[in-house]
Amino acid sequence: MPIHNNSVIEVYPSLRNMANKTNNTDCQLVANCDQITVPIESCIFTYRGVQVMVDRDLATLYSVDTKALNQAVKRNIERFPERFRFQLTDDEKNELVTNCDRLQSLKHSSVNPYVFTEQGIAMLSTVLRSDTAVQMSIRIMDAFVAMRQFLTTNAVVFHRLESVERHLIESELHQKESDKRIDELFKKMETQGVEPKQGVFYQGEMFDAYVLFENLLQKATCEIILIDNYVDLTVLERLAKKQSGVDVKIYTHPRTSLTQLDVTTFNSQYPHLELHTTSTMHDRYLIIDGVNLYHIGASLKDLGKKCFAFNKMDDASVLISELLRNL
Repeated sequence: MPIHNNSVIEVYPSLRNMANKTNNTDCQLVANCDQITVPIESCIFTYRGVQVMVDRDLATLYSVDTKALNQAVKRNIERFPERFRFQLTDDEKNELVTNCDRLQSLKHSSVNPYVFTEQGIAMLSTVLRSDTAVQMSIRIMDAFVAMRQFLTTNAVVFHRLESVERHLIESELHQKESDKRIDELFKKMETQGVEPKQGVFYQGEMFDAYVLFENLLQKATCEIILIDNYVDLTVLERLAKKQSGVDVKIYTHPRTSLTQLDVTTFNSQYPHLELHTTSTMHDRYLIIDGVNLYHIGASLKDLGKKCFAFNKMDDASVLISELLRNL
């Protein structure tokens, strides 16, 4: 199941009730976060591969100001290495704001929030030195443990529910009337086998976008190269539609949510995938068989979520060589 920047409970709201029923009663503590009452479990997110809580939520739970909490940490900064506490990047903050309504006020903040790992939260109780902080840290630790147990126990259920939700969304989108130009585009593809050189997909046209790019992936006979800073497990699901024997190389940001275990698991069924990291690229590119180059205006994991364009670049051989050399 794809878990990227947000906790499973935040990514799949329909699973929240199941989580609440499964978790231990001691972890059903309700916190008033920015005037919105939420369970502690809903304040736990996943960033950079670890579960964390935002400083603003922790301050609310501890009944202190966010500024006071961070000042206490700064006075004892030697106790908080980066694996205990780190500051979100602009992209991470924006995704947090997008997926969490109660933190909308962070959108216009000039300072990005800090997040604390489980170890960092345990250390907070020693810095704040109050009975409230100690008791609250214990309950938060219980919530972390319950969350991990829940995710581990229900991993298969999550995967199946995610698949059902995805198919329902695609079915609903397929029933909607697509933009006239997109309809003509796919009609031409079906009747004449003509590959489109460029086009625009509008917000909500997720199914049409996936159909196009899965067709492109299936055209590959020897190699697919994807350059995309925001690759996650949903992209691997797309790549699983490739022909047998086609090798895949992915170049993504060093902070990718993919792990070596994800790569190994993919290769056990759809060999062969290589994962590389690069921080030199901003745009997204798809290279098919070393000769066809596509410039894509959105990450493959976000196709159809917002309006984006794509185009097939002419005289691609030189461009591909230069692009790969600069990786």
